[in-house]
Amino acid sequence: MRPLILALPILILAGCNSGDAAAQGAPGKAPGLVARSQPFQVEEVAQFSEPWAMAFLPDGLHALITEKKGALKLWDVGAGTAADVAGVPAVDYGGQGGLGDVALHPDFARNRLVYLSWVEAGPNDTRGAVVGRGRLVTEGGAARLDGLQVIWRQTPKLDGRGHFGHRIAFAPDGKLFISSGERQHFDPAQDMAANLGKIVRLNDDGSVPADNPFAGRGGVTAQIWTLGHRNPLGIKFDAGGRLWEVEMGPQGGDELNLIERGKNYGYPIVSNGDHYDGRPIPDHPTRPEFAAPKIWWTPVISPGDFILYSGSMFPEWRGDALIAGLSSQALVHVDVDGAEAREVERWPMGQRIREVEEGPDGSVYLLEDGGNGRLLRLTPAR
Repeated sequence: MRPLILALPILILAGCNSGDAAAQGAPGKAPGLVARSQPFQVEEVAQFSEPWAMAFLPDGLHALITEKKGALKLWDVGAGTAADVAGVPAVDYGGQGGLGDVALHPDFARNRLVYLSWVEAGPNDTRGAVVGRGRLVTEGGAARLDGLQVIWRQTPKLDGRGHFGHRIAFAPDGKLFISSGERQHFDPAQDMAANLGKIVRLNDDGSVPADNPFAGRGGVTAQIWTLGHRNPLGIKFDAGGRLWEVEMGPQGGDELNLIERGKNYGYPIVSNGDHYDGRPIPDHPTRPEFAAPKIWWTPVISPGDFILYSGSMFPEWRGDALIAGLSSQALVHVDVDGAEAREVERWPMGQRIREVEEGPDGSVYLLEDGGNGRLLRLTPAR
């Protein structure tokens, strides 16, 4: 596809409802934003069907892109074309379920291991997310995953098709972190006999590290790193080795959290949002024993994923978070300073944004949500 330069509005959206006086001074609440000019130009470089995640290969010339119905694409950066990767598992597709995240093993250049998350069916109309890994083989112009094996499963499988989470991140020490949603069943987020509503920490083969905070309890409890999460849709490590997470709140209260070993983030006991049926949930300050978000949003931004930018193309963003906004249809810029964060600006993109990824050259790629989701490349404004 020939790149197309897109003109987008140079409008910065307010970070909160200016009429909500009670929320204006709340700790952690994203403030109203100062309007600034758009610092990037946008090119459409490809299009996919319900794209969900993206990972560049070390050669910088190709990227793996997942489509929710169950296709894994190997995208050629230069040619702008995408080929199907064989050996991808069958997925349980529907609602928020299907093929999800894709990540490369830290030693991918040597072992060629690719990690995928997806939703698999269970008995009696139940389902749950899983993570598997296989070896990427490219030869004769074709690509396939060899030896794909499941190394982790959400436990238990439940009915419904929402809040799987299933994002993947590798820590600087090579440990594997997986976000696991509470499946819209609320209480599993506090149930230590389930790995739902949790961030889990594993070895790269799916086994449990002996130094996990609850390792001595055995079973799925041993996997748990943190608990009390609703629908965690992004997990990333910063340059200092700190783990950050973006999470969809209920009716209000989307969160950016700093994830710390063994902590409880409170859902559904506390939230800065309320249930969709109107029932109130106590706010975080009412229960200080639970870890509070660094930023929370009402109205929501509906985070899809995010990056912590490390490139040189946008030096003013280095170390900051760029968050994909679904219902907000925006790219949200958050200044990260050590263990603290604040939203500084927001750019409307005109479509739901599912994924943000940093390119090898420091450009920023966005995947739009939906059946004709475009892959957009952001480079500095001319």
